[in-house]
Amino acid sequence: MKKLSFFLMTAFLLSGCNKDVKLTFETQHIEKSSDATIVINYPKAIGSKDVAHNINQQIAHVIINEINMADTPENDISISEAASQFDKEYKSFKQDFQDSSQKWEVKVDGQVIYDSPEIICISLQTYTDTGGAHGNGKTTYLNFNPANGVLFEQKDFIKNLDEFKKVAEKAFKEQTKPKDNDESMEDFFFGEDFQLPSNIGYTNKGLVLLYNNYEIASYAQGITEIVLPYAQIKEYLKVNP
Repeated sequence: MKKLSFFLMTAFLLSGCNKDVKLTFETQHIEKSSDATIVINYPKAIGSKDVAHNINQQIAHVIINEINMADTPENDISISEAASQFDKEYKSFKQDFQDSSQKWEVKVDGQVIYDSPEIICISLQTYTDTGGAHGNGKTTYLNFNPANGVLFEQKDFIKNLDEFKKVAEKAFKEQTKPKDNDESMEDFFFGEDFQLPSNIGYTNKGLVLLYNNYEIASYAQGITEIVLPYAQIKEYLKVNP
């Protein structure tokens, strides 16, 4: 049976738009293992209605996009329904390929990894395996404006992007270890110059640049994280940590 439980409440008071915005986050848990293995944990915002709605909508969008096996548009299906559809597709797969020992799997681990009056950052780690050489893992950072729950784009919290990119490239070179001395920046970026990742998140240790599998180098390279301490990049941040 599918179980839904609520735990791990993190509460804080945020101020914005000349009024107090109250939010709590409760971890939602969905688990099913009778057919496909499904374990989903994600934070749900509760509190100021519009703010919580905006945050929850974006979280659901990411999760559903990763696990939705049906043709149903993301806006017309819930996370729970997407999980059930994943299980249904696996049952259909087993009927069509009865000799296969492959078991499908989906795991989601979502956490609030940074919160302040200026920004909330949520990390969503997703993993799906529907056969093949290996499963697909991905981490997504969502940076929210606590005043309205709107998702920040990189341009909303980074200024002087060209100069910031130079600082990031220097840190990349210092924090990554090439396989040999002849490996160049172009080897990481498939013949291109250094690029910022699509995932940049606020964390307690600094601003993290996260490159998922295949975003740079090969799958074997794994996830690459570059940490930029806030003290070193404060002149490039529009949103203070």
